[in-house]
Amino acid sequence: MTDPTRIQPSELDQLPDRDPEETAEWQASLDAVAKAAGPHRAAYLMRRTLERAEGAGLALPKLLETDYVNTIPTAAEAGYGFDGDEQLEARITAWNRWNAAAMVTRGAKHGVGGHIATFASAAWLYETGFNHFFRGKEDDGSGDQLFIQGHASPGIYARAFLDGRLSEAHLDNFRQEAAGHGLPSYPHPRRLPWLWEFPTVSMGLGPLSAIYQARFNRYLTNRSIKDVSNSHVWAFLGDGEMDEPESTAALALAAREGLDNLTFVINCNLQRLDGPVRANFKIVQELEAQFRGAGWNVVKSLWGTAWDELFQLDTTGALVRRLREVPDAQIQTYQTRDAAYIREDFFGKEPALVELAKLLSDDKILECFHTSRGGHESRKVYAAYKAALAHKGAPTVILAQTVKGFTLGEGFASKNANHQMKKLTVDEFQRMRDLLGLPIADSAFEDGQVPYGHPGADSPEVRYLAERRAALGGPAPARRVHPAAALPAAADKTFAAFDKGSGSQSVATTMAFVRLMKDLIRDKQTGKRWVPIVPDEARTFGMESLFPSLGIYSPKGQTYEPVDRDQLMYYREAKDGQILNEGITEAGSMADFIAASTAYATHGEPMIPFYIFYSMFGWQRTADQMWQLGDQLGRGFLVGATAGRTTLTGEGLQHADGHSPVIAATNPAALTYDPAFAYEVAVIVKEGLRRMYGEAAPDEDQNVFYYLTVYNEPMPQPAKPAGVDEGIVKGLYRFKEGTGGSAEAPRIQLLSSGTAIHWALRAQEMLAAEWNVTADVWSATSWSELRRDALEADAALLRGEERVPYVRQALADAPGPVLAVTDYMRQVPDQIAQWVEQDWSSLGADGFGLSDTREAARRHFGVDAESVVVAALAQLARRGEVPASVVKDARERYGL
Repeated sequence: MTDPTRIQPSELDQLPDRDPEETAEWQASLDAVAKAAGPHRAAYLMRRTLERAEGAGLALPKLLETDYVNTIPTAAEAGYGFDGDEQLEARITAWNRWNAAAMVTRGAKHGVGGHIATFASAAWLYETGFNHFFRGKEDDGSGDQLFIQGHASPGIYARAFLDGRLSEAHLDNFRQEAAGHGLPSYPHPRRLPWLWEFPTVSMGLGPLSAIYQARFNRYLTNRSIKDVSNSHVWAFLGDGEMDEPESTAALALAAREGLDNLTFVINCNLQRLDGPVRANFKIVQELEAQFRGAGWNVVKSLWGTAWDELFQLDTTGALVRRLREVPDAQIQTYQTRDAAYIREDFFGKEPALVELAKLLSDDKILECFHTSRGGHESRKVYAAYKAALAHKGAPTVILAQTVKGFTLGEGFASKNANHQMKKLTVDEFQRMRDLLGLPIADSAFEDGQVPYGHPGADSPEVRYLAERRAALGGPAPARRVHPAAALPAAADKTFAAFDKGSGSQSVATTMAFVRLMKDLIRDKQTGKRWVPIVPDEARTFGMESLFPSLGIYSPKGQTYEPVDRDQLMYYREAKDGQILNEGITEAGSMADFIAASTAYATHGEPMIPFYIFYSMFGWQRTADQMWQLGDQLGRGFLVGATAGRTTLTGEGLQHADGHSPVIAATNPAALTYDPAFAYEVAVIVKEGLRRMYGEAAPDEDQNVFYYLTVYNEPMPQPAKPAGVDEGIVKGLYRFKEGTGGSAEAPRIQLLSSGTAIHWALRAQEMLAAEWNVTADVWSATSWSELRRDALEADAALLRGEERVPYVRQALADAPGPVLAVTDYMRQVPDQIAQWVEQDWSSLGADGFGLSDTREAARRHFGVDAESVVVAALAQLARRGEVPASVVKDARERYGL
C-alpha cells in the first residue's frame, strides 16, 4: 500500500512521460534482475548505467560515491605510459625513507622532536611526482607550485640531501635554527627561502591557498601579465586535515572556474594526530562525495596489485560490498592483526567471502591487509597523476590510501600514537635497513648513533635523480627571486595632490585612499601590476567607480546584461578584469593577497596587491593567514577600512574594531599605520612602494607588508605641514603646536592617531580657551613602528651601541606630561610608554563596541574631546600644576 505521507518519485518528475510503456519495460527489467540475481546485482547494473550516462554527458545528477576500489583498474595502468626505472626509483625512495627517519631520530637526542610517520606513508606520492611530474623553474621561471604537507618535511630534506643541495651538517641541524644555519621544522620560506615556497603546516591554509594560487595563475595569464598556463599547482594534504573548514572552503570556486591546473593529493592513511580520522565511517567515501558534489574530478588509488587476485575471485561482488561497509578504524585494526583474525572478522561475514578466503594463503591475506595500498606503488600513483593532468575543465583530487608509518616496522605502522613517536631504536633501524635493502653495515651504528646513508654522487640513483630533474626543469621544491629592476616609482604629483588638503570639503580617509589607488592604477608603467582585492563590499568602501574602468575578474567574462548597465558605474565583469571581488570571504581574499604578494618570487612578476576590508573582520578572522603571509615573504597593502571602535555608527559590537592594531603589532612583518589625514596616507603608500618594490636601502627588509587603518568618517582634510614626511614614516610628528594660553600656562602633549586626532584638536582649543592650558597635538601615525624602533635601540644597547629611540628624540623638547588618545584600546598607545621620559597616561576605547551615534559612543568610552580635556587636567593636577578642584569643575561642566 502506498504511503500517502511520502512523496513518490513520479511526483518529483515534472515532465510528462511520452512513452509510459517503454518506462514500464525498464522498470520491469530492473525488478527481474533483482528477483533473479539478487538486489546486489541490480544495484551493480544501476551504478554502471549511471556511470555510463555520466560519461556520455547526459543531464543526470552525478553519483556522489563510487565503490571502495581504484578508479583506474590495474589492467588500464599500462595505457598511462609509465617510462621510469622502477628499481632505481625504489632505491631512491628507500634512501629518502632512511634519511628522513635518521634525521628525526638523531634530532630527538637534542629534544627537538620531529615527525616520521607521515612521510613514511606518503613517500611514493612525492617520489613519483619528483621523478615524472613536478616542473622546476629553470624553463620559464615559474614551474609548478608545490604545497608540501608540513609533517612530510623530513622526506623533502632527505631528497635534497640525496641531490646534493643539503649536507649531513644541515640534516644534523634539523629544528635547530638559533645559530643561523639550521633546517626549519616545516616548510617555512622565511627561514629557508631558497627551498620552500609555501608555508603549509598551519592546517587548512595550504589547500585554501593552493586553490587561490591556481586561480591567480589564471588571472596572470588572462590579464597578459605572464603566460603561466603550463604551471600546475599540486597540494599534498592529510585526510585528517580535511576537517579544517578552510580545507574545503573554496572547493566550489575551483570547480566553478574550471581550475584544471590544480590537483589535490590527499594522503588517506586513515589517521588523525591522535587516532582514526573517521573511526566509524569511511573518510575516503566522505571526501569523494564532498569533492564530486562540488564539481571536482575524483581519482581513487586505494589498493595495491596484491588485491588484483582478490578482486578477480570476487564474482559475486561480496568483497566490494564488504570493503564499502567496513569502517576505517577496523581497516586500521586489520593492519595490525594476524591472518586468523582477518579471516574471521573480514571474510567471515558472508558465505561468499568465506569461500573466497579458502583460496588465499595467510601470507597473501597479510600482504593485502598490511601493506598493499595504491599510494605505495609507483605505477598506480603515476597513473593517477597522469589522469589528473589529462582531465580538462575541472580540478582533480586524488584520494591515495596508504599506511601511516609504512616501512618503519610493526612498532609504528598504523599505531594511534605514531604522530608522537619521534625515534626508532637501533634494532628497529636495522630491521628497516633489511626491509629496504640498503647497503649499510652493522658497524656504521657506532655508539648507538644512526648513520645517514648516501649511495654516492656518481651512483646510478643520484645520476637518475639528476637526469629526471633536469628533464623537468631543475630542482624542486625551490624558491627563486629572479634578479629584476625595481619597479619605477609613480610620479610625485600623484602623491602631492593630497598635500593641499580638501579645503572646506569633508572627505573620509577611506575615500582618500581609494582616490590614490585610482590615480596609481592609471600609471602607464606600473598600473597594470596593481591587484585590487575586496570581499564583496566594494560599494561600502567607495570602490564602485573602479568597476567599469578596471573590470571585475571573471574567467567567463560577462555572460549576462548587468541590471545597472545604463548607469555610469555599472557592474562590469571581464576575463581580463583587474579587480578581485571575492564575495563574502575574508579567508579567500587573504589567499588571493598571498598569491599576488608573492608573485615576484613564484613567477618573477612583482604585483602590488591591496586588500581592503572591514578592519574588525580582517585581522580578527584571518590573522593566521597574516602569519602565513609573513612566512611566505609577501609584499603589499592591507587596508582596514571602517576602522576604529566608534566610527561605524549603528553597527554595534561585532563591527566595532578596537583592537586590530594590537593583533597586527604581534606580526614582525607587518608595518602598521593609523593615519589621520589624506596626506599621511599618501606619504605612507609612497614609502611602502619604495621599500617593497623600489630601490630599498641595503639594510632594509623588503619582505614586509603594510597595514593601514582608514576611516569612514568624513572630515576636512588639512594641508600637509612642511617637513613632516620623515615623522609620518617613523610614526610621530608634531601636527599643531599649542597657542592661546598665558606664558605661565601649564603645558601638555596630546598624542593621537587616526580619527582621534580630531578630538585632540578640539580638546586643544578647549584647554586653551577654558582652562588656560597649552597643549601640543601630535599625530602618531604608527605606534607599532615607534615601538619597533625602540626595541631595535634596546638591542643595539646590548651590542654596546648607544642609540636613542626615535620617540624619545621627537619628544625631547616637548615640556609637560604626555596624554595619548586613540579610538582603539589603550594597549595600542601604551606599547611605547616605557620609552617616553615624560609622565604618561592614555585614553582608549576598551571593551565591547555598541550601537549608537559617534558622539554618544565616544562619550561612553571616555575618548571624546571633553573626556580628553578632563583627563589632561587630571594629569596636570597630579603634578600640582593645576588645582585638583579644576578637575571636578570640568567633569561637572561637561556632564561626565
